[in-house]
Amino acid sequence: MAFPRASQALSRFTVLDLTRVRSGPTCVRQLADWGADVIKIDAILEGGEEQMGGPRRGSDFQNLHRNKRAMSLNLKDPKGLDVFMRLAKKADVVVENFRPDVKSKLGIDYESVRKVNPRIVYGSISGFGQDGPYHKRPGFDQIAQGMGGLMSVTGAPGEGPMRVGIPVADLTAGLFCAMGILTALLEREVSGEGQWVQTSLLQAQIFMLDFQAARWLMEKDVAKQAGNNHPTSIPTGAFKTSDGYINIATAGGRIWERCAQTLGAPEFITDPNYATAPARSKNRDALNAAITKLTETKSTETWVNELNAAGVPCGPIYAIDQMFEDAQVKHLGIAQDVPNEDDRDIRLVAQPVTLSRTPSRMAARPPEFGEQTEEVLAEFGFGADEIATLRQAKVV
Repeated sequence: MAFPRASQALSRFTVLDLTRVRSGPTCVRQLADWGADVIKIDAILEGGEEQMGGPRRGSDFQNLHRNKRAMSLNLKDPKGLDVFMRLAKKADVVVENFRPDVKSKLGIDYESVRKVNPRIVYGSISGFGQDGPYHKRPGFDQIAQGMGGLMSVTGAPGEGPMRVGIPVADLTAGLFCAMGILTALLEREVSGEGQWVQTSLLQAQIFMLDFQAARWLMEKDVAKQAGNNHPTSIPTGAFKTSDGYINIATAGGRIWERCAQTLGAPEFITDPNYATAPARSKNRDALNAAITKLTETKSTETWVNELNAAGVPCGPIYAIDQMFEDAQVKHLGIAQDVPNEDDRDIRLVAQPVTLSRTPSRMAARPPEFGEQTEEVLAEFGFGADEIATLRQAKVV
């Protein structure tokens, strides 16, 4: 039976997945979810060494590795390297997130792979870049958040640096690498040649600072922690209700006036402390306290309905379980079940992008360790006797 594809959009491409943990699998998930033939290469480890990425049937691993096949391979064995190069000769993409020096020691670096396949698009994610003074350092998300400036602008003023609650450097580095790979594949259709796509957690994190980074580069303004306050649009932030919290976001004088009217405080509009954007910025703490006294008098649902009806952006602040119960979230269908012959309950987060003709879907559960080894090798031209020999030698 042919392996089910998640989409037809990238079905003509074959991807060799050497990634581990999060940033690399995030990149490859984008390719798998859009229908590429992704072959996850599971490392054969020595006794006692644990696979990276958590339990294979755990929610994190399952969410990162759906829509793929898997084969096992010992890249430290010269025969395993030969197998990999035979695969790479026919593949379109290789993705890895080893430390830069590791792949060179294994002999699977870009220059080595390019010699057997000049059309290969080779994606690399590292902590700090493929060269430079820090390139051999191990890279972790929280380290990148700190070095990339994010922790200095996250959290309440005076409470010290705070990490963001998601692994944002890992995730964005993976997404940027996927974007680079797709760009390189498009360029290959013109030039006929592959290329090396590189990104790092540090680069991704700095890019995500966006306007705050630009404010320093252009205006030498160092952004500071602002808690839930928006740096320029005031009032914008989290406000307590009688049964929880809401976000209110105002941008421009008209929305501010509608907000004050709906809150039942039209006097705010003419109060010199709040009448203009500069005044609201100067007196934001007093204004936020005054608004909170009003929002505490009604429920979250009431304020969300009343403020939105008045054209004031407002929304509840959900816990994750509440978020998945929201009517709009259900309508968007971003939580999807994964079909599987074991009738296991696998429900994962779907792609946040919709294509009208070639949509993405949950086509296949994440593979077990090396599950399709023989199948993949046969497709790449390995004979039954050759596969048996490799298996006996513990190369696969």
